[in-house]
Amino acid sequence: MIRNQTFPHLLAPGTIGPITVPNRVVLPAMDMNLCEDGEIEKGDIDHFVARAAGGTGLIITGACAVAYPAGSASTKEPGLSEDRFIPGLTALADAIHAAGSKLCVQMTHHGRIARIDTVQDRPMLVPSTPSAPRDRSALADNTPEELKKMGAVTAGKQDTYHEATQDDIDWLVRTFAEAAGRVKAAGADAVEIHCAHGYVLGGFLSRADNKRTDNYGGSLENRARLAVEVIRAVKAEVGDSLAVLLRVAGREFGEDDGLTTDEAVAASKLFEAAGADAIHVTGWARNSFSNFTDGPLPDKVGAYIELAGEVKKAVSIPVITVGRVLPEVGEKAIAEGKADFAAMGRQLLADPQLVNKLKAGTPERVRPCINCYVCVQENFWDGTPLCAVNPALGNEMLIPFVRTAAPKHVVVVGAGPGGLETARVAAERGHRVTVVDKADRLGGTLWFSSLTTPDNGRLLDWLKVETSRLGVDIRLNTEATVASIKALGADVVVVATGAVRDRPSVPGGDLPHVYTGDTLRALMTGAGDTSQVPPFLRTMAKLGKLSGITKSPAAIRAVTRKFLPMGKDVVVIGGSLVGLELAEFLAERGRNVTLIEEGQQLGIPMAMPRRWTAVRHAKHVGVNIHRNSTVQRITKEHVEFRSGDKTLTAPADMVVVASGVSAQAPLADALAGVVPDVRIVGDAVEVDYIEGAMHTAWKVATTL
Repeated sequence: MIRNQTFPHLLAPGTIGPITVPNRVVLPAMDMNLCEDGEIEKGDIDHFVARAAGGTGLIITGACAVAYPAGSASTKEPGLSEDRFIPGLTALADAIHAAGSKLCVQMTHHGRIARIDTVQDRPMLVPSTPSAPRDRSALADNTPEELKKMGAVTAGKQDTYHEATQDDIDWLVRTFAEAAGRVKAAGADAVEIHCAHGYVLGGFLSRADNKRTDNYGGSLENRARLAVEVIRAVKAEVGDSLAVLLRVAGREFGEDDGLTTDEAVAASKLFEAAGADAIHVTGWARNSFSNFTDGPLPDKVGAYIELAGEVKKAVSIPVITVGRVLPEVGEKAIAEGKADFAAMGRQLLADPQLVNKLKAGTPERVRPCINCYVCVQENFWDGTPLCAVNPALGNEMLIPFVRTAAPKHVVVVGAGPGGLETARVAAERGHRVTVVDKADRLGGTLWFSSLTTPDNGRLLDWLKVETSRLGVDIRLNTEATVASIKALGADVVVVATGAVRDRPSVPGGDLPHVYTGDTLRALMTGAGDTSQVPPFLRTMAKLGKLSGITKSPAAIRAVTRKFLPMGKDVVVIGGSLVGLELAEFLAERGRNVTLIEEGQQLGIPMAMPRRWTAVRHAKHVGVNIHRNSTVQRITKEHVEFRSGDKTLTAPADMVVVASGVSAQAPLADALAGVVPDVRIVGDAVEVDYIEGAMHTAWKVATTL
C-alpha cells in the first residue's frame, strides 16, 4: 500500500439496521474449527477478539449450525440449536464488545455440504437430489496423505440426499428463528443468514440445485421463497434488537444454470422487502475441485465489487462487498458508491491489526495476505487454518512478543523471507540485529518468485518496511565467511541461506543452455553468478541491470511479454511449485513449454486450491505436461525422457531445472564452535518455501 494513504470512507462509522458500527471494515465468516462439539471455546474467542482489538468494526463468526449437529459441516463449528450453546456465545459477545467491536453470528444449514450428516448416517437435506456428482479430476494432483485426510472427514462414507418436504421447510424456518433467538439471548448485535455457497438456502435459490415444481421451485420468486420466509421469521423473533444480514452470491461460477447476477439483484430486492437490514454479496464457484479460486475465495483482487455494485443500485439498505478486498480497494469501492462496507477475510487473518494501522496513518505496515490458500486448505480436512505469513493464527497468545531481558547481537546470514522475518522478530524482541547477504538486493528467492507471483512482492515490501523501522543493520553485497562472521562479534548466528539447487545428473546436464534456479535468476536480474550464462545473454542481463529494469519485478514482467532473451522451445524439469509457476510464466510469454515431472502430482507444496488452479492455467496457456516421466539425457537441441514404456523427445533451446532442491547449510557446520549459538531457518533447514521460511524464522527468533 501507498505510504501515508488515508482511508476516510473505510474508517467512517456505518449503520446497519439498529446498530452503528465504528468503521466499515468487516471480518467475514471464516471457519476456524476451534469449537468442541459445537461449543465455543477460548481459542475461538481469542481469535475473534484479536481482530476486534485490532480495530475491525464488525466481526462475523464462522458458519454456525442452526440445527447442530444436523446440517453441520464440522463438529468443530459453533452450534445454535440448543441453549447449551448460549454461554459460549455470550462469552464471545462480551469479549468482542469489550474490545470495541460489534458481533454478528452467521447462521447456516449446510445442505448438500453438510459432511456431518454423512458421518452420522443422515441424508443431506436438499431442494432436489443432485443429478450428477462433481468433477473431481483435479484430485489427481493431491498427495495420498491429503486424500487420506480428506476421506477421513466423512469416514469414507458416501453422501445420500433427502429432498425437502413441506414439513422440512417449515422446520427449517422455525429452526433459523429459534437460533436467532439464542443469538439475541447471548447479547450479540446481528445475525447473518447464509443464502449462498451451496448451503440449503442458496441451493433453493439456484436453478442449478433447485428442480422443484412446487411453490419453492421454478420462478425466482419461488426459489427465493424459503429465504424470504426465514428472514421474516427471524425478524419476528428478534424484532429490532438485532441487525439481520443476508449473504447471497452475486454470481455462481462454473455451470450455465448457476445463479446469475440479474437473479441475485432481483432476489436482493425480495430480501430487503422481507426485512433484511443489509446484503452481503459474495460469489461461489460451484465445483470446489475445479474453480475454487473463482469463489468463494477468489484469486482476483476486488473480485465481487462490481457484483456488489449491481446489488447496491437496486436496494436501499447497506451492501457489504467481499472477495480479496484490500484496504485501498475497499476505500475506492465505498467512495464510488459500489458498497457500504468492505469485508476482508484472509487479509485480517494475516494481520489482525489492520484497522489500527490504517488509523495510525501507517498502511505500509499492514502485513499482506499473499493469496497462497494455505489457510483454507485446512478446512478440507477439518483442520484449524494456518497462515503462511502469520504464525500466530490459531494461537493468538503468541503475541505480543515478550521483550528479552538479555539483548544479544544476532547476525542473520541471508536476506530472503526467512532471514528478514528472523531479523524482524528478533529486533521486535529487543535484540541488535545485523543481516548480511551476498546479493545486491533484499528478498532472495522471495524477490525472484515475485516475478511469477506478484503477491510475494507485497510481502517483501512489508519486510523491508518493518526491518527498516526497527533499525536492522542490513549489509548487501557482503559475503558471509567464518572470518567475516567472527569479526562481527555475533552472540547468535542464524543461517538463512536457502536451499541448494543441483544440476541434473544426466548426460548433457552441464550444457550452457541448462539453467538452475540460481543461473536463471542471474539471467533475469543481471545479479549474482553469471559465469555460466552464455555471453550474449550475459550482456543482455547487464544492459537490463544498467537500465534499472532488472530492479523491478513489475518491469521485468512487462518487458518480458515483449522481449525475452531466450529461445522459443523451453523444457522445465520438475513440476513442483517453482517449476509449475515458471512453466506458466514462460508459456504466457509465447514460449513452447514442455514440463517434465518424475512423480504424479504437480504443484507440490502449493495449497490445494491454488495448485488445482495453477495446473488448469498451465494447460490453458499451452504447457505440454508429462507426469511420471524421467529425463534420460539433454542435447543441444532437445531433451530425451522416458514416460511409461516410451522414450520421447522435446525440443529445447533452453532447459530449466526446477528439481533437485535440497536443504543444506554448510556455513552452519563451519561456524560450529566458532560462534556460541548457531541456528538454521527457512529452506536451509527444510524446503517448505514461504510458509516454512516464515514459520521457522518465528520459532527461532522467539526463543533467542
